[in-house]
Amino acid sequence: MLFFLISDIGMKFLVGDDWKDYFDVVIVQARKPKFFTEESRPLRIYDEINKTQLWDRVTKLEKGVIYLEGTVKQLQDMTGWQGHQVLYFGDHPYSDLADVTLEHGWRTGAIIKELTHEIATLNNPKFKENANWLQMLTGLIEEHQDYEGPDVQTILNEWIEERDELRNEIKRVFNKQFGSVFRTYHNPTYFSRRLFRFADIYMSSITNLLEYSTSHTFYPRRGVMPHEYTSYFV
Repeated sequence: MLFFLISDIGMKFLVGDDWKDYFDVVIVQARKPKFFTEESRPLRIYDEINKTQLWDRVTKLEKGVIYLEGTVKQLQDMTGWQGHQVLYFGDHPYSDLADVTLEHGWRTGAIIKELTHEIATLNNPKFKENANWLQMLTGLIEEHQDYEGPDVQTILNEWIEERDELRNEIKRVFNKQFGSVFRTYHNPTYFSRRLFRFADIYMSSITNLLEYSTSHTFYPRRGVMPHEYTSYFV
């Protein structure tokens, strides 16, 4: 079976010849999203020696055995892994994460490789300086825009022009054509909104979790709504 051969070669390269020892259950040729949406695809065992599929009915899942196809219902029934007991990782908010969180209540983690560049940019001293000044400049414009007089209007126009230049500069630093994957100026992108909807946690690489224990809990951070800003920060 080509699907297992590809997976086997890749996992041996990444993890080692004993890669199957790290998993309680190995299923290949799952054919997402059918694995999550269909109920009539039986699990089969893959015979690694003869490189063929066995037609025996699968009634339990064993460590070290390679399984083919099947459905998420069979997986849950045979393992007891249900709902929030499961943390499922994928790299696409729709094709990987949407069904499992909406239909099965699984916890989900998204792997977003663009995060490496995004975080490096956010930590750049020049970016921090520009972002902080943009916030201060916006505050100055908001506070003084109702003052009258030609001199006031001249200064306000200069501030507004400088603010527009800063906004564009901050956007271009991520990508000259499209800006950040996660934000367009002040607003989250459509991708971000979908990501936050379907992913409980996201990271640039699964290996980031090596920094934490298996019992670590990631707590959500309280976001500030527009009407809460004054109470929180002023």
